[in-house]
Amino acid sequence: MEKIIVLGTGWAMSEKLFNTSFVLENNRKEKLLVDTGGGNGILSQLENAKIALGDIHHLFITHKHTDHILGILWIIRKLEFNYIRRGKYQGKLTIYCHSELEEIIRELCKLTLKQRFIDLLDNIIIFETVKDKEIVTINGYNVKVLDIYGKTTLQYGFKTTLNNGKTFIFLGDETLQPELYEEVKNADYMCHDADCIGEEAEKYTPEKFRHSTSKQAAEFAENLNVKNLILWHTKDFDLENRQEKFIADAKKYFNGNVIVPNDLDVIEL
Repeated sequence: MEKIIVLGTGWAMSEKLFNTSFVLENNRKEKLLVDTGGGNGILSQLENAKIALGDIHHLFITHKHTDHILGILWIIRKLEFNYIRRGKYQGKLTIYCHSELEEIIRELCKLTLKQRFIDLLDNIIIFETVKDKEIVTINGYNVKVLDIYGKTTLQYGFKTTLNNGKTFIFLGDETLQPELYEEVKNADYMCHDADCIGEEAEKYTPEKFRHSTSKQAAEFAENLNVKNLILWHTKDFDLENRQEKFIADAKKYFNGNVIVPNDLDVIEL
């Protein structure tokens, strides 16, 4: 069975939610982690989700913003301390990212980690730099890398066909751009940023950072014949009502299935 294990659903400044991050899991022991959050909270979220770091062998990092990249330092530290030095890690950890991100991660490691951790790079931890529209094999999937035409920084998402034949597209944390409409069209699952609900746009002005409302994301999904819309990277200011509000708003504009997960939810694909 294929599923998404949602580690976090929150935006960069969330205090009650972990930053948006997830694991794509299939029938293989190895797992794909997408983004790492902004700190060592990634370790607790993996533990809370009952995912052993030793089973993570593929890591896709979308862009350089703190809430997506800084957790990599803690993953490297724990991987070395709890697994590699004890002979409990089999194989390599491959990091898929664009070339600028590779340089940033290497520099972060150089500035903040001891040499024994840095020595893992190009040995146990391997970088595979990817380009827009390139197709790479990740944990049994043929993954098409997609530049999402981010406004704030270079950011990649991806599209793949799952083992069950369904299409899954992950669009990072900015608003869907026209250049990607053909990629999204008829997708079974579309993961999209939703900073706030439609009626809160004037209050939170998500467009300043090219974030979206649930209304915008739902309209994209409806117009492009998406079957399932997954909304995350949301604010956490009204956490008790967040899920209900976002689903209700999206359903005004989208006739398909709307999923607004909470941290640590599991989405069966």
